Amino acid sequence: MFHFSNIVRTKGDPKIVEGGPSLKRSADQLARALGWFSIGLGVVELFAPRRVTETLGMEGQETLVRAFGVREIMAGIMSLSVDKNAGLWARVGGDGLDAAALLSGLTADNPRKGNIALALLMVGGIAMLDYRAAQDTKPRRPPRDARRKLYPTRSGFPKGIESVRTAARQIASHAGHNEVKQGDERRVP
Repeated sequence: MFHFSNIVRTKGDPKIVEGGPSLKRSADQLARALGWFSIGLGVVELFAPRRVTETLGMEGQETLVRAFGVREIMAGIMSLSVDKNAGLWARVGGDGLDAAALLSGLTADNPRKGNIALALLMVGGIAMLDYRAAQDTKPRRPPRDARRKLYPTRSGFPKGIESVRTAARQIASHAGHNEVKQGDERRVP
């Protein structure tokens, strides 16, 4: 089986023969998928706003669609970052803005109001996914009444602080002994 990551491996590196199960939780995978979706949608809105506005019968709103595209790209990047929860909440807020903008185009004289209704349904479905992902990826904190673990007797050194001091003394005495030896060699004619 071919693995893409084998292309970038240098000669002598082990090759990936078979992948194992993903360590990502399903919430992380959903956040990642929504992040890439957001970037893709944002690129379309940023570079083809006229196509979007014509499809919705909202000509003249290209600047707003471009702004929404930038917002989508930024939220997508945040959703792919370490702080994915902030990006997902930005997407939830963006869904509200999208719905409000679409509702403004849902007028009696718009010949494309069927497209707007479909877009509203899609935004509603995506909003539910965004909200779910944001809830599932929020940071987990211990309860307020949970006992905190304190480690006042731990030094951070596996063999204890005394063994580190002993090793430091041995190094210092060995280094001092070498300096004396080198000094003696310089005096010899």
